[in-house]
Amino acid sequence: MEPVVVATEEDEANIPKKLDAGALFVLKSRGSWLHCGYHLTTSIVAPALLSLPYALSLMGWFAGVICLTVSALVTFYSYNLLSLVLEHHAHLGQRQLRFRDMARDILGPRWGRYFVGPIQFGLCYGAVIACILLGGQSLKYIFLLSSSRPETMKLYQFVIIFGVLMLVLAQIPSFHSLRHLNLVSLVLSLAYSACATAGSIYLGNSMNAPRKDYSLNGSKQNRVFGSFNAISIIATTYGNGIIPEIQATIAPPVKGKMFKGLCVCYAVVLSTFFSVAISGYWAFGNQAKGTILLNFLVDEKPLLPTWVLLMTNVFTFLQVAAVSVVYLQPTNEVLERKFVNAKIDQFSVRNVVPRLVYRSLSVVIATTVAAMFPFFGDINALIGAFGCIPLDFILPMVFYNVVFKPSKYSLLFWGNTIIASTFSALGVLGAISSIRQIILDANTYSLFANV
Repeated sequence: MEPVVVATEEDEANIPKKLDAGALFVLKSRGSWLHCGYHLTTSIVAPALLSLPYALSLMGWFAGVICLTVSALVTFYSYNLLSLVLEHHAHLGQRQLRFRDMARDILGPRWGRYFVGPIQFGLCYGAVIACILLGGQSLKYIFLLSSSRPETMKLYQFVIIFGVLMLVLAQIPSFHSLRHLNLVSLVLSLAYSACATAGSIYLGNSMNAPRKDYSLNGSKQNRVFGSFNAISIIATTYGNGIIPEIQATIAPPVKGKMFKGLCVCYAVVLSTFFSVAISGYWAFGNQAKGTILLNFLVDEKPLLPTWVLLMTNVFTFLQVAAVSVVYLQPTNEVLERKFVNAKIDQFSVRNVVPRLVYRSLSVVIATTVAAMFPFFGDINALIGAFGCIPLDFILPMVFYNVVFKPSKYSLLFWGNTIIASTFSALGVLGAISSIRQIILDANTYSLFANV
């Protein structure tokens, strides 16, 4: 006689009543708080942090460091609020596994279907395209440093090579399966951040150090728009957009585990973001370029030993592959839910074939867009303004106030309201600034450009 397994109240409270294939196969709830920390770190600490010195050059020392600090505090706070809301619903037996599930249950079905769902999908798929482009640029950079005939290959060819790597990584079955890859990603982010920081300090102290000028360039109008553009860059760098999906990978009971994971993540965030931003801006001032690695070259001649630049770019290339596959998970979840049968085995032929086809198709489309539009960074800044700020700076405050209903006379209620209102305004201004930058740069755009 087989033993009878009795489900405890805690188990029942943490298991959704009905799981579709996307939730069942992609968002498997098997991870620990440490795995959660790896996923969080990979989703936030990405090569975009190498743009932080440039963001500071648009704002200056005081405003730039204040913005970095406030963004760190607000995102850590908002991600914890999201976690508390998710834990509350899990305790009630309604565990939410996706951002759109939260919006549907808290604000209503239309908010999930027509607002949060599309914004999150656009943000994550835009991040995948941007990562594929960045991976191609890193490969090109490595090729330029190591080849005697650098003109023989174009950027779009390197983007395609990186896309082939992504075709393989996209087949990793679930978010939880990325835990070991994301641990390696965490180490790589520390490694290239240390290289960038050391390179900036070395060049800043060298005999041929550039003249340090920390004044803001351009007219008053350009400086104002530049400041809003910098806010968008910093917000996007701290952005995540997939907190519920990451918390969905944690095995029940979930209480308290997300906070531990966030502590792991923000230990890495603080050590990398501030070191790269401050050292890069200190060394190059208002001459800091879009990514600090570009300041290590003058007229395509390296200012640092070639092996240092090669090592830094290899670390960046490898880590951006991990970031790409993390942000591909919401797309995979949507495809799995649509085309895979949850009632049969995950690795049956019936489920493997559509998974292989549709995941590969999503990577091919993203790679094609990245190769065709190498100026996608400008577009991604706009996506960040419309995506990261609502999902990471506004909705967590709204969700918390709606679910827990703090007194309208309490500091908590008004603190959340002020944060949401302030970042709503900054999001609009950041979007306007990003659109303006696209218009200004439009005459330099060309398909398949070798930039």
